[in-house]
Amino acid sequence: MNNKKADKQIKQSHPSHVYNFVKVDTSQLKYFETNYLPVYSDIYYQDGTKRLPVTTTISIRNTSLTDSAYIISSVYYDSYGKELNSYLDSTLLLSPLESIELVVKEEETEGGAGANFIIEWAAKKYADQLLIQSVMISTYGQQGVSFLSEAKVIKQEIRE
Repeated sequence: MNNKKADKQIKQSHPSHVYNFVKVDTSQLKYFETNYLPVYSDIYYQDGTKRLPVTTTISIRNTSLTDSAYIISSVYYDSYGKELNSYLDSTLLLSPLESIELVVKEEETEGGAGANFIIEWAAKKYADQLLIQSVMISTYGQQGVSFLSEAKVIKQEIRE
């Protein structure tokens, strides 16, 4: 469902546009989902002893034509499962067909080749509406590398 007037909005700037942060009564939300998204802060090359740092863009897309989604949290972990950073301070409203991006800078080297995000989101009814991907890119001299990974659902909850 679209944003209700009762939701209080706070606007903050992020990479692509101004995102809508809201205070939402979670008792009004019926569908909850947790996603695991593989990302890389670097990749190995040559004989595996050298590493190429990459910039990672997390893309979260609401594919619904009619229903909003609420991104509750987006937390970045390293290869050992240690939390490195929380990318959201409050719940983010994702309107129908809206996309957001979160960026892990190339200079961030703690994550490693096994880094990941855990992204929690909710909706007012059962929904299979989010497309969550990570795009990694780097250039070295005249060479460039880019690749994509997609999120995996690791937990779902439907509340009555």
